[in-house]
Amino acid sequence: MVPSMKMNSLVAKTKLYPPMDSKTKICTPMDSTCSSSGSSCSSISSESDESPFSSQRLQLPCIPVSGFSHSHRSLAVLSGHVGSVSSLALCGEFILSASQGKDIIVWQQPDLRLFAKFGQGDGSVKALATVGNKVFTAHQDSRIRVWKVSRSSENVFKLVDTLPTTKDYLGKFMKQSNYVQTRRHHKRLWIEHADSISCLTVYNGFIYSGSWDKTLKVWRLSDLKCLESIKAHDDAINGLVTCKGVVYSASADGKIKAWGKEGKGSHCLRGVLEGHKDVSFNSVIVSDDGKWVYGGGSDGFVMGWEGSGSGSFESWKLVSETKAHEMAVLCMCLTGEVLCSGSADKTIGIWRREAFGKLCKVGIISGHEGPVKCLQASSNRIGGGFLLYSGSLDKSVRVWWVPRHNNAQIEDNTTTLNESIIQC
Repeated sequence: MVPSMKMNSLVAKTKLYPPMDSKTKICTPMDSTCSSSGSSCSSISSESDESPFSSQRLQLPCIPVSGFSHSHRSLAVLSGHVGSVSSLALCGEFILSASQGKDIIVWQQPDLRLFAKFGQGDGSVKALATVGNKVFTAHQDSRIRVWKVSRSSENVFKLVDTLPTTKDYLGKFMKQSNYVQTRRHHKRLWIEHADSISCLTVYNGFIYSGSWDKTLKVWRLSDLKCLESIKAHDDAINGLVTCKGVVYSASADGKIKAWGKEGKGSHCLRGVLEGHKDVSFNSVIVSDDGKWVYGGGSDGFVMGWEGSGSGSFESWKLVSETKAHEMAVLCMCLTGEVLCSGSADKTIGIWRREAFGKLCKVGIISGHEGPVKCLQASSNRIGGGFLLYSGSLDKSVRVWWVPRHNNAQIEDNTTTLNESIIQC
């Protein structure tokens, strides 16, 4: 049985050259820091093994920066998935895209060629997270799979474990107190998810998983052991993000909840941000300083809250309610003061965060033939803008160049972008 309001989270999830000018050129190296899907502020803990993702620092082709256009540009369409694209992750020279067709594709920059394909047959992939030399994939079959990445091996992406691990099972299955009721006449170990895992995020040596079973689970990266299972919401969890030691979960119950640890203890509820009545939250993002939280709703609104940035929720207040789309907001990403929103209406909204957290509309990007399920933005400045990657239920990944607008450059009229220029 699909939890109520869950359908909104289902529908919702080459060349890199901006406009040409011959006057000035700049070459920018690719970022070597991994960026997990759905997390704008998650810090990635390091491992002893060198990450093969960041073992090379590529130089992008020289990109002109003077005289560029202030409109968004379509750069590429990446085809190859057999199902809807559900999640994206950026990691150094690579882009990882996962699909509900059970496959994960690794694209190599800057030419965006297909570098590898793995994961076929392991259940529809709902979320991705990368850390060190490992890739974590969350699946509809309620399991998390762990892949070790090695350039020295013929099998570059090798499945090395599944969460919960066999060791974790063996340590708990004999004790009846480790079982919880998941539905009538059915019990599971508390370390198991009982429904699709919809989101993952990594922070400070832990990986967090959110599920349609309404629970938030905490796993230790060092030994992959499940440490906590939190009954977090009254409906499906659709989004997770971490920032400054706080984990934010967005749910179909219309709430965004904040969770934090006290010392070495368990996670506890820090605060609750309430959305519109009977409206599902499909995604959540947090600014780098932890001061702003935005939630994307099934009614097309993006709601914003302002806090102190210290983690205390006593002073948090609602500062922005923006009707961003005509249909549900399925995903968001934040880079600096630019917020991008993907919607079931097949468009991507570009917004600038202004004083007091208000969102000012910069433009609308169109081109996808299905709902936009996932977004990732590069932190690199490319020709006065940044690269935006979008995945859709139309089975494609698209690459866009988006200018970083100054206040004086924002126009009232929306810039609309149509079909992509390059097919790969």
